[in-house]
Amino acid sequence: MEVTKFISEYNIRSYECDRNNNLRILTLMNIFQDMADNHAKEMGLGIDYVLSKGFAWVGTNYVLDIERLPKMHEHIRIETWPSEEKRLGAIREFEVFGENNKSIIQASSQWVLIDFKKKRPIGLRENLPEYAVLPQKVLETDFPKLPEVERVDEEAKFRVRFDDIDMNRHVNNAVYVLWASESVPPEFRLEHDPKHIEICFKKEGHMGEKIKVSTQCEGLHTFHSIRTYDSDEARELARAYIEWG
Repeated sequence: MEVTKFISEYNIRSYECDRNNNLRILTLMNIFQDMADNHAKEMGLGIDYVLSKGFAWVGTNYVLDIERLPKMHEHIRIETWPSEEKRLGAIREFEVFGENNKSIIQASSQWVLIDFKKKRPIGLRENLPEYAVLPQKVLETDFPKLPEVERVDEEAKFRVRFDDIDMNRHVNNAVYVLWASESVPPEFRLEHDPKHIEICFKKEGHMGEKIKVSTQCEGLHTFHSIRTYDSDEARELARAYIEWG
């Protein structure tokens, strides 16, 4: 079975942009998720199929290189494809092209298949129809372990909203990237855009939980720990690293 790249074109709408007319990071991540689902559906591995088996696709890691974010009203093209299969995970690539057909964003992601009842990853080949990968990488990464936050320079606290929850009934992965990028001082965020993002998802977050984002700032490099707090089972939900430009 041959696999080809899944390609979509978008016109960036005004309400998808931030105050600097750049595409919002949250919207970018949502587009990635939507394209991954549409391609998986085309391959016979989409949400409808895995839910019918009591499974779910869960993203565990993302790495992004961002030359620039698309601008309001810009016409862009995004390509995605599965590039590697592991026993308990699959690697999926994304590449964004601007109006001049130049690559402006490259991203690599890692996904696992979860059994809802067992609450743990399961093998792909044993539980999915046969499929192929396209062994082409946009980023060479092994999704390295992110360091702990050693010093808290900034801290943000809030509750998980209803709109943060997806159909798997936990916080959508795209939201964690937003939380990390918003946890720096406002004056810093106004002057800088993310150029490189690494994020590792560790635990599920649920509606109404209290969240604390602890941030360590090292010049244009920030490290983030996203945790629940003020509960009997406080836990770390995600870690992130952002390089700013």
